[in-house]
Amino acid sequence: MTTILALVKQNEALAQLRATLPADVRLLTADQATAADLAQVDIIYGWNETGRKVLALSQQQVKWIQTISAGVDSLPLAQLKQQHILLSNTSGIHAESIAESVIGMLLMHVRGLQESAVQQTQSQWHKPEHHQLTTLKAKQLLIYGTGHIGQRIAELANALGMQVSGVNRSGHPVDHFGATYSMATVKSALRQADVIVNVMPLTATTKHFFNADFFAQLQKQPIFVNVGRGPSVDTSALITALQQQVGFAALDVFEDEPLPADHPLWQQKNVLLMPHISGIFDGYMRAANQIFLNNLQSFLTQGQLAQNQVELDRGY
Repeated sequence: MTTILALVKQNEALAQLRATLPADVRLLTADQATAADLAQVDIIYGWNETGRKVLALSQQQVKWIQTISAGVDSLPLAQLKQQHILLSNTSGIHAESIAESVIGMLLMHVRGLQESAVQQTQSQWHKPEHHQLTTLKAKQLLIYGTGHIGQRIAELANALGMQVSGVNRSGHPVDHFGATYSMATVKSALRQADVIVNVMPLTATTKHFFNADFFAQLQKQPIFVNVGRGPSVDTSALITALQQQVGFAALDVFEDEPLPADHPLWQQKNVLLMPHISGIFDGYMRAANQIFLNNLQSFLTQGQLAQNQVELDRGY
């Protein structure tokens, strides 16, 4: 008997998942599992503090963890490697929702939609001058991260006539990007960027990647968008940069979540703040379940994962 511990919300999608499992596989939720059950868990679906408690058991037998997120920086990757536990994520299912969110964020700013929404709450009518509005067409877009999400952002941006470049580890070419750069060769493109978008995963290398030194290189007061991971941005440095180097920032992720009510970002006029919602869409868990079921079949028959296996050394 293979035991799955589901650390996800109990809803219709979970009920449907349970109904599709083979007869020799049982699925338990945290409220159903006894101490004896936890010691027999082979697979963890989802992740929270209960997962940590299971891994801390002296007799635990976990062999594979499937997260329902793309980011895995909250998991003990070194421990998983040491204990030879497989890890997979749901990278790819967020591409459409996040890409559409990024385009929406940009349009909110360049077309004056954010200011109009504010005026509506105040029953005000104020028509901006022509020079205060622009379009995305022909703007230079630089995307840090050229995976599923970055590619879909690039594809939508191309449709709007933007000039799209990307940054990845080696600078290798990627579909939908007119040019790609490595971290070492991007400096010239960075100086010319009108819009910068971060979709990189959080690793030791990308933590506080967007810091004071980074913002000091900017020359066109670009729009800065973060839909990657909050700690990739040095928030204090960004707040300072918003006074000069960065014209506008649209943020969906933060170093501290929820963002405290007294956080200085709330007082910035040239920002759009979203409560980490760009990856959310109806049908999310059904999409996650498909990845899980595909991997489960491969795991049960071959002891391997079919898709989205995380390289524990790299963190993605």
